[in-house]
Amino acid sequence: MSASAFSLTAMFPSNGFVITEGEPAIGGLHGEHRHYYCSYCKSWVFTRPHGVDQFVNVRPTMFDELSWLEPFIESYTCEKLPWATTPARHSFERFPAMTDYAGLVADYAKHVSKSD
Repeated sequence: MSASAFSLTAMFPSNGFVITEGEPAIGGLHGEHRHYYCSYCKSWVFTRPHGVDQFVNVRPTMFDELSWLEPFIESYTCEKLPWATTPARHSFERFPAMTDYAGLVADYAKHVSKSD
């Protein structure tokens, strides 16, 4: 769906995400995960993963300011192109198990506190 070697996602708490303009449309695979697009330009904007109401995945290409953005976790490396690399600290063949997220969030908090 990204037409690229990479599909970037930034996870945010659902209660910290607000649509400020327009009405998003369901797009993508139309499956369990709800992929939302801009109804005007058809750009993929965010995803609400099925069964996970705590967070929303936002496409970082939607952000005005990107200086803080650096991949921390990479997933679905089983499908990556051999030359596609990232500086991600954690790598998973598929998605991390739900039980892994607490540790990943804690590690991310330590990582960004060292960056400040």
